[in-house]
Amino acid sequence: MLTYRTAGESHGKYLVTTVEGLPAGLALRGDFADEILARRRNCIGRSSRMMMESDPVEIVSGVLNGRTTGAPLTVLIANRDDRSGEKLPPINVPRPGHVDFAAMAKYLTDDARAAAERASARETAARCVAGAIAQGLLRHFGIATAGYVVKIGRKSLGKDLPSLDAVIEMRNKSRAYSLAPESDAAIERLIKSAEKAGDSLGGVVEVRCEGVPPGIGSVMQWDARLDGRLAAAIMAIPAVKGVEIGEGFALALAKGSEAHDPILPGGRRSTNRAGGIEGGISNGQPIVVRAAVKPIPTLRNALPSVNAKTGKKAPATVERADVCAVSAVSVIAEEVVTFEIARAMCEKFGGDTLKEMTGNYKSYLRALKKTQAGTPRSK
Repeated sequence: MLTYRTAGESHGKYLVTTVEGLPAGLALRGDFADEILARRRNCIGRSSRMMMESDPVEIVSGVLNGRTTGAPLTVLIANRDDRSGEKLPPINVPRPGHVDFAAMAKYLTDDARAAAERASARETAARCVAGAIAQGLLRHFGIATAGYVVKIGRKSLGKDLPSLDAVIEMRNKSRAYSLAPESDAAIERLIKSAEKAGDSLGGVVEVRCEGVPPGIGSVMQWDARLDGRLAAAIMAIPAVKGVEIGEGFALALAKGSEAHDPILPGGRRSTNRAGGIEGGISNGQPIVVRAAVKPIPTLRNALPSVNAKTGKKAPATVERADVCAVSAVSVIAEEVVTFEIARAMCEKFGGDTLKEMTGNYKSYLRALKKTQAGTPRSK
């Protein structure tokens, strides 16, 4: 089974990503994650912390002569802001909306520093590494994924484009990673206004994945459903408070005759309200996932709180933080979705080597073409 784990805190020397279950034979260059980590780092709304990071990656196991070996693959990301040898100040006054209060209760402490360092969004760089590895695997099967911003604050930035290539091209022209680069200046003014007021902004991001064949995921157990896995992966990103697949919440307001995607010959659809997944299984349409991102809870104009040591009212702790992390979340969401699709692909077509997995995939596509779900049968 394809899995990954991360280790490391915001203040430490390294973030660590370990991926297990990759087939042997996948080409992996040393710069495999550079573009993705740069996008996560260099967008509007980020804190000064991101400006000092360069996120160099070092592969320390699982690759030989530029290809995966099938062994666990471990990657290090160095933190330039290494404070592991310092005594960091305690967090005694929890920030509303942050992990602080809940962590104090869980670990029976009046100092949330340790949990806050682990909960920091800095850890998501390690998740992006896992996604970057998965990107390489999915490219081999003609599957591509793109994350982008559709709303910051109350400003909508959505736009219909004819292809995923067009989406990526337009997204890459925008510093906000939206499909409306002409709105970048207005978004920057919005973020600067929030920063000046000591406030923060949230928004909505979307991830689109194309090329996924029908039949990925499972209906046989609740935790094997592809939409459930995607929702869990997205909800595990810091600041995400809601997830929808396809038209999601809008479907709750529609009639059944308006909510579903009519099936055409060859398994095609005239609409994609389901977001490419029905019953927890991919149906061959583009997979579309959307996430609601709350405003960052660390505010310079701090909200009221209580000092856990004294029990007295006090302004919440103020730490270094982004003003708006929505653009960065669009990158992280892209990578966690990519990894979950790759995980499901490995389960369906898995083998010890990439060659074996490719053979299984091609065999499935041949069989699919002979079914009503693949192409119309001749009379």
